[in-house]
Amino acid sequence: MRSVSEIPSSIRGLREQYRTHQASPRKVVELALKRANSNASHNVYLARDDDWTRNELEQLLAQDPGDSEAFEKQPLWGVPVSLKDCFDLEGYITTCGSRFLGASRTPASADSSVASRLKRAGAIITGKTHLHQLAYGITGENRDFGNCLQPAHARLLTGGSSSGAAASVQEGSAMAAIGTDTGGSIRVPAALCGLAGYRCSITLSTANEFEIWRGGDHLALSFDTIGWLYRDLGDGPLLGAALFGLLHAKAPDPQGLRIGMPNASFLHDCEEEVLAALEHWASLLRSRGAQVVPFDAGIWREAMDLYAPLQANEAAALHPEPRDGFEPVIAERLRWGGSLSASELAEFRRRLTSFCQTSEQKLKDIDFVLLPCSPTAELRADENQSATRLQILRYTTPVSLLGWPAVTLPGRRGGPQLVGKLDADAELLALSAALPH
Repeated sequence: MRSVSEIPSSIRGLREQYRTHQASPRKVVELALKRANSNASHNVYLARDDDWTRNELEQLLAQDPGDSEAFEKQPLWGVPVSLKDCFDLEGYITTCGSRFLGASRTPASADSSVASRLKRAGAIITGKTHLHQLAYGITGENRDFGNCLQPAHARLLTGGSSSGAAASVQEGSAMAAIGTDTGGSIRVPAALCGLAGYRCSITLSTANEFEIWRGGDHLALSFDTIGWLYRDLGDGPLLGAALFGLLHAKAPDPQGLRIGMPNASFLHDCEEEVLAALEHWASLLRSRGAQVVPFDAGIWREAMDLYAPLQANEAAALHPEPRDGFEPVIAERLRWGGSLSASELAEFRRRLTSFCQTSEQKLKDIDFVLLPCSPTAELRADENQSATRLQILRYTTPVSLLGWPAVTLPGRRGGPQLVGKLDADAELLALSAALPH
């Protein structure tokens, strides 16, 4: 049996070592637990219990050893996975990043749908991870639980709101991390931490009356999506099958694919490192035979003007007064969202419909879109990030308004997002998995 330090970073590689008895699930899980909360702020997880996690593993290992098909039927068998603390886990209080909210709740009496799906797939949940209050932020900051710092770079924020999710994968306490993405909350921390990240199509979130959200805290129902952060793009289809039941799709042949990329004027505020990462992936796609086609993304400049009020209004409906226990900036957004009149909201929704129709028409001959997740490759923990938030959201909210799926491409900080069209999740995951990385 191999030393645990040699266990591969990909879930597929770990499964092969389990299959050939070259790795021990007990040793893998113990190493994951030892790595937990290794960042300087020691707050990757807001709730964890090593004995509970060990017990979950023992229950998995106690399954009928004569059932040779069990391993194959459980694509995440023995894989450490973290869970964002906006999803219920039986016996734990779901804080959604807020002590004020957590104090009003009792421990969950049942697992959320996401946690149940993970367990059915054989995953070992390592704990519940850090997030912005209410998942309402993009930087990784949190007044109640401290700002989430990158385990690999103590002076840098992870990004958010799936901040602990990103940190758990970066530190190695999880091989995949469940997160949510409303306005960029998976894509941004993945990009800032050099990881892969996937957000699903809005239709996967809303299917069967939001069944996958059972036992989960919403921020804004019209825009909330679920996904994960991970290291190896090749694991995307496997995770898609485990969480959403997505059938493995054949990767689209890059030869002849048309990849849309916003023109230079839209990218005017991007740092050199971000542009270099964008060009790296564009060049790789070209080398595979794809056409990278610039397009005028002028209409996307108004995305934040539409997203902010519509999101705030939906969040306000979910979190009525009293709100004084939330961070002042979040309480202010909620009050603003709740103050919008019916006529104002109707106008924003009319403009949203026009935005989506115009975007879809402009991109009708495009197969996928490639653009930055963030104009900056890092967020320093000692700097005020209030202005940066708006700059980042300009790159993520167009996709959120359209409800399209996206994969953050890893390998270097500031990685871009490869965006598929609505319901092209399996094809997007297959294409990204087939790219060299």
